[in-house]
Amino acid sequence: MRLFPTAAVLAAGALLSACATMEGGAAAPPAASFDTARLSEHVRVLASDEYQGRGIATPAEDMTVRYLSEQYAAAGFQPGGANGSWTQDVALNRFTASNVQAQFKVGDASIPLNQGQQITISTRLPGDHVMLMDKPLVFVGYGIKAPERNWDDFKGVDVRGKVIVVLVNDADFEEPALDTFNGRAMTYYGRWTYKYEEAARQGAAGVIIVHEAAPASYGWATVQNSWSGPQFDIVRANAAAERVPVEAWMQRDVAVDLFRRAGQDFEALKTSARGRDFRPVELAGATFSAMFDVATSRVTTRNVIARLPGTTHPEETILYTGHWDHIGVGEPDANGDAIFNGAVDNATGTAGLLELARLWAAGPRPERSIVMISFTGEESGLLGSEFYAANPVWPLATTVAGFNIDAMNVYGRVADVDIIGSGQSNLDARVTAEAMRQGRTARPDSNPASGSYFRSDHFPLAKRGVPMAYVDGGGAFRDEPVAARDAARSEYGARRYHQADDEWSADWDLRGQVEDLELIFNIGRDLANSRDWPEWMPGSEFGPARAPSANQRR
Repeated sequence: MRLFPTAAVLAAGALLSACATMEGGAAAPPAASFDTARLSEHVRVLASDEYQGRGIATPAEDMTVRYLSEQYAAAGFQPGGANGSWTQDVALNRFTASNVQAQFKVGDASIPLNQGQQITISTRLPGDHVMLMDKPLVFVGYGIKAPERNWDDFKGVDVRGKVIVVLVNDADFEEPALDTFNGRAMTYYGRWTYKYEEAARQGAAGVIIVHEAAPASYGWATVQNSWSGPQFDIVRANAAAERVPVEAWMQRDVAVDLFRRAGQDFEALKTSARGRDFRPVELAGATFSAMFDVATSRVTTRNVIARLPGTTHPEETILYTGHWDHIGVGEPDANGDAIFNGAVDNATGTAGLLELARLWAAGPRPERSIVMISFTGEESGLLGSEFYAANPVWPLATTVAGFNIDAMNVYGRVADVDIIGSGQSNLDARVTAEAMRQGRTARPDSNPASGSYFRSDHFPLAKRGVPMAYVDGGGAFRDEPVAARDAARSEYGARRYHQADDEWSADWDLRGQVEDLELIFNIGRDLANSRDWPEWMPGSEFGPARAPSANQRR
């Protein structure tokens, strides 16, 4: 018995959610309808073993870029890259660590650390070899320096040449009532990217993040799969000032044992780290050593950009974005599967962009231009979107707004729309109104502690002032079998996210995905045919980046 209706059955019904009047007085649907069969087929192709997990700078990238370019062209879009091309080159350095040997030493006791088991060790510093020998270890709490919040975990302690140990997330996660870092809603200070960046600013020789599943919002297997293979970074003029030689994660039980051997109580120090008066604690008598070879090479990967020029104000842009890349090929899992297909993450979002392009081109030409960007390098730290935001093909000052798509709902229609990063811009009001027309309820992110607002491709654009919406269908399922749908959605997070089991299924119910696509299509259509310019809310940290270019928006 099938768990959900097949894509073919759903397509045969011409998709009720796109064709019927919705509860609460629906907006008119687009002239063409979103097609679940098309969505499913795009995901099937892109997540097939033939595409080898869509690893960047591999032969699979060539296949993916070719497929996306052909599909955008077939939809009716034009090349949107520089000089009339479909792509934007993104120059990266690739780092592959091998022959990893590492250990802690406490007194006379040596504690071996196996790569991928007790620890994951990598680097994004160009070179051939890394060798750290007997480096002192200092626990610096959450590793945060935030003057605007009167917070400094370093307190002037010199950690140059030392290895710092930090906690994942930020200080409010364990005790939200403190409200020092927005309660349970993770700030950028809680992201691993920030912690590595701050370690470099402090001159540390290395940084080890203690992995705990709840504050990280994912299990050790995700860390293992994400950090055991090649790492990528944008080409930097002075990488030594921005990267440390060793970037690592270790399992919580390893940290607890290390702290105990050094005469410290891990849980007690965690509690202490929640307060502004916390001071760094040297793990007395404890050192860290690591050596490994590094194959460093320069690679070029590509963003795929497609454009539908506007009729009246073609210089003004509405963006739709999502990443095409995934992890590629890694270590075999228990079933011997080494291909990380990335079906939900993010072949679903990539398929959504292709369907959005088809509907935009099929309808009346909008007054403002529509640009689709399939970003590269998201899984390596939002590198493709970071590159585009720093080197925009279409000026950011006249980019009206954008909508990011990442890992869409494949389990059926749901009651709610989660606004990731709610409260940042007045796009929230548009999302709320459109959700209401669909008979759904918009709500703040249901899991703000996971820091999703800082984990997807809208973030580099938001940092530079472009109002970006990132929404996700959530809440209770509206169709039976509810329990089975709940179980499938939960199982994805527990067993499939960043695993080889993230594979396409013919049994998916994509009606929920279609409702989410309709929502951002309708909002984009309203904006594209207006003179409106969405704005950041007062107090948003992204507003100041937008303000200097205000005279370019009329």
